[in-house]
Amino acid sequence: MQITDATRPALADLDLRSELSTLRRELHRYPELGFEERATAERLRSWLVERGLEPSAPLAGTGFMVEVEGERPGPTVAYRADMDALPIQEATDVPYRSCTPGVMHACGHDGHMAIGCGVALLASRRRDEIAGTVRVFFQPCEERMPSGGPRMIADGVLDGVAAAYAVHLEPTLPVGRFGFRSGPLTAACAPFVVTVASDKSGHSARPHEAVDTVWVATQVATELYQLVGRVTDARKAAVLTLCRFQGGDALNVIPARVEFGGTLRCVDGETLAFLREKVRRVAGALGAVYGADVDVHFEPSLPAVVNTAPEVVAARTAAVDVLGAEAAVDLALPSMGGEDFAYYLERVPGAMVRVGSAGGADTRYPLHHARFDLDEAALPLAARLMTEVCIRDLTSRS
Repeated sequence: MQITDATRPALADLDLRSELSTLRRELHRYPELGFEERATAERLRSWLVERGLEPSAPLAGTGFMVEVEGERPGPTVAYRADMDALPIQEATDVPYRSCTPGVMHACGHDGHMAIGCGVALLASRRRDEIAGTVRVFFQPCEERMPSGGPRMIADGVLDGVAAAYAVHLEPTLPVGRFGFRSGPLTAACAPFVVTVASDKSGHSARPHEAVDTVWVATQVATELYQLVGRVTDARKAAVLTLCRFQGGDALNVIPARVEFGGTLRCVDGETLAFLREKVRRVAGALGAVYGADVDVHFEPSLPAVVNTAPEVVAARTAAVDVLGAEAAVDLALPSMGGEDFAYYLERVPGAMVRVGSAGGADTRYPLHHARFDLDEAALPLAARLMTEVCIRDLTSRS
């Protein structure tokens, strides 16, 4: 093959794809849960060191960052990648499937880490274009609360940062497409647990002589499911979902305690606060009517990811310039999923970009599915784009 100026970018992408795919598959084979990503962090560190980069001391336990300083002085922009996996048994039969029973990268964080490494590598090759510093950081525990974002911030990862960027894989978009949205990109999320209790258990033959905690719990659950759209404005997105229901051991004993819980998600904080209070009041009132002690415990809420408009516009322009007009997809609606990148955007401007990861039937499974996988052609494209976004951001601020 004759190498020309026109073919060099394509060859570079092939080399980068090979490097990032190999790394991603290693990370996929050995997933680790939040704040346990020790082997994951060690592999990332060694990969970066092998390429002449210098990772920092640990942050937030297993997290760390690496900085690429340009040849000219200027501000710092940050790029974040998350490291943790989910407690899901993988159901794929790919050769790089998880070797850790009950744990897999079902949300694509293995891809996020590979892209983050790609951004650091590509930025290091473009130091002469950089006016300032590109800070790439790897965060533990994005998937559960309390998450790693606040701990990374407390350990200084945003010190001196002018803007922050991140990506999330999106299996509803094909490879080569990137989703952009100003304003809310994800929902605020409030996990909660409801406990229905009595001072004694009862016989299933005589429920009238006891407090039927299972029945009371189902009444509370039914009422909670009816709140959204009945006490809130249906034009403001909200969803309440129950995911856990536990109580009792015997088929003929009414248990003294039943517990259930799930998440409440809203795009805006006002609706979230209103529904939190409604959940407490409805649950408490029904418990009082039927003689049960009902307690509602909300865990700390995760805020919504709110992208700032100037950074979204600049990132979208970069996508068009680097990858073509068809690469940019405008997202009309936010996701109701939660993302702790929100904590960073509460403090600095920035944007999260959705990365199309579907290349066929095997890579269209939704996030958190036991058969989730990604088309690795997305990795070099995302790394190229986000490197360009970071460098352009620095240039605009210099």
